[in-house]
Amino acid sequence: MDGLVGLLKVRVVRGINLAYRDARGSDPYVVLRLGKKKLKTSVKKRSVNPIWHEELTLSVTNPNEPMKLVRTLSCHFEVFDKDTFSRDDPMGDAEIDVAPLLEVLHMDPEDLRNGAIIQSVRPSTKNCLADESHVCWRNGRFVQDMILRLKNVESGEIQLQLQWVNIPGAK
Repeated sequence: MDGLVGLLKVRVVRGINLAYRDARGSDPYVVLRLGKKKLKTSVKKRSVNPIWHEELTLSVTNPNEPMKLVRTLSCHFEVFDKDTFSRDDPMGDAEIDVAPLLEVLHMDPEDLRNGAIIQSVRPSTKNCLADESHVCWRNGRFVQDMILRLKNVESGEIQLQLQWVNIPGAK
């Protein structure tokens, strides 16, 4: 693939205290957007605390300036309630900046112990983090665990794990 920079793996772990959109709860699913790419999780029936443990993988490309793209990479998440006979109801949204994870990729992990915290990102008005997020070296990979507080909704959070996969020969 021309201009391939790498793969971004996003594990959607669970939803926490999501909003009720139906009388018996909600039927939530998550939509992940990166540029023009869009992926979805499965729908979890009647749950405001769904467990997905689903991995969504996006190929990241930029034929012109791959490293510039990497420094400004952000993902948009939307949570919806699946409805059969009407338009799906929005249940909140959030954005994440992938830069903290990507900044550590050039490190030599040889001297890192499993579970070592490399970088921490604190919640702020510029991100949707519900709690401090850590970029760690775990099981031979750099990963970032996070809980995002959903915006534009009365309640709800989603727990995620990010992982970057380098493509041999990609610049």
